[in-house]
Amino acid sequence: MENNKEEIVDVGSVVEAVSADDSDAPLYEVESLCMRCGENGVTRFLLTLIPHFRKVLLSAFECPHCGERNNEVQFAGEIQPRGCNYSLKIPSGDQKMFHRQVVKSESATIKIPELDFEIPPEAQRGSLSTVEGILVRAADELEALQEERKKLDPQTAEAIDQFLLKLRACAKGVSSFTFVLNDPAGNSFIENPYAPSPDPSLNIKFYERTPEQQALLGYLVDPSQRGESCNVVPSEGLSSTSDKREPHGSVGAAAGHRAIAQSNSAEIADALFRYSAPEEVMTFPSTCGACTARCETRMFMTRIPYFQEVIVMASTCDACGYRNSELKPGGRIPEKGKRITLFVKNINDLSRDVIKSDTAGVKIPELDLELAGGTLGGIVTTVEGLITKISESLERVHGFSFGDSLDENKRTKWQDFKAKLNKLLSVEESWTLILDDALANSFIAPVTDDIKDDHQLTFEEYERSWEQNEELGLNDIDTSSADAAYNSTS
Repeated sequence: MENNKEEIVDVGSVVEAVSADDSDAPLYEVESLCMRCGENGVTRFLLTLIPHFRKVLLSAFECPHCGERNNEVQFAGEIQPRGCNYSLKIPSGDQKMFHRQVVKSESATIKIPELDFEIPPEAQRGSLSTVEGILVRAADELEALQEERKKLDPQTAEAIDQFLLKLRACAKGVSSFTFVLNDPAGNSFIENPYAPSPDPSLNIKFYERTPEQQALLGYLVDPSQRGESCNVVPSEGLSSTSDKREPHGSVGAAAGHRAIAQSNSAEIADALFRYSAPEEVMTFPSTCGACTARCETRMFMTRIPYFQEVIVMASTCDACGYRNSELKPGGRIPEKGKRITLFVKNINDLSRDVIKSDTAGVKIPELDLELAGGTLGGIVTTVEGLITKISESLERVHGFSFGDSLDENKRTKWQDFKAKLNKLLSVEESWTLILDDALANSFIAPVTDDIKDDHQLTFEEYERSWEQNEELGLNDIDTSSADAAYNSTS
């Protein structure tokens, strides 16, 4: 008994252990109150890394007096930059599908469209389970109060009984259905046994959170973004921050014009405006994505040769030091998608500039690697930087450091894959990089003055499918009224 008391520590020690970057975190026990009987029980905490996912804090409570037991999963890391939506198609009779691990955070919603069934975030808090476990738990919770319902509302109880038959049929694999996991925080996960290769049954999408979802996650949201009325009247003597403009200085287009005027040389003009710099930068207020403090975002437009006009945005936070940059396409939506193929043959190819939009997918056929659009977001980097970001993303999301639950074959598979990924940067053998962008907003820079002379770089335009247009929201766009108004004025 005395040994048990020595193992129980205070909450502060647990917080320090969770905050520390230590992969060998021990198991901690904290004395806590049982909400059923009012006596003291024991809560055990363990910080661990889930294979193919990220760090989580597992907590399990047990009361020796009344036998009450419960467990919960909390995330030790930060809220992800984007929300995630997992859609798993489960055919009837395939029992392996029901054994897939599912991590559901406290902000995630589970849906089964075929049954018009939804598990809200508050129904099953953060949990680590399987597809079968989540469905069985949902059925058990619905069935728990059926006896009382039959006495008070027999009609509703009968409808729930009929629904439970369908739900349990899905849980046993009798009926095919779609298992949808949607998490605005981006901290939920469905196991992909074929990772890093794509899973034909699993569809993963990443999306920008709405202002309402930001507010539910605890972010500071401007009332005007949520559609709420704002009655604040600015003072006459104060200038609006959103209209604040700053000259870009000696590196802007003004300096380029002066150099051209002084030298009158077409060669200097071509060199200065290979990447045209902005005349001025617009600054507007925003919220830091890390600490939610007020910060400033700077934005300007520029044109990239052989590409298009783009919008560059950069944010810095003076409170926590967080920095972020993002590139958005400008102009109209292209009529066709674009597939860019680069044959990497030497070390110089790793220095090529790469613009990957948030709708572009990345493929490396030699590794059988395919990343869906939105996986890395929109980035401006080089070929070497893109491979490094892919490695870091796989290490963070899928994990190259594994726990005891992973078998030796999968561990060896992932270690071999990481070695092959790092081998790409040494260019011992030629390999292929493919950017497939349905909106044609991605770009790989040529190494020659004329893009036609770069034989290692090919561009291919293609017609988007109806499914791609539907995913991008293009099928619902109706411009007939705008076209009629334009034709009437012209």
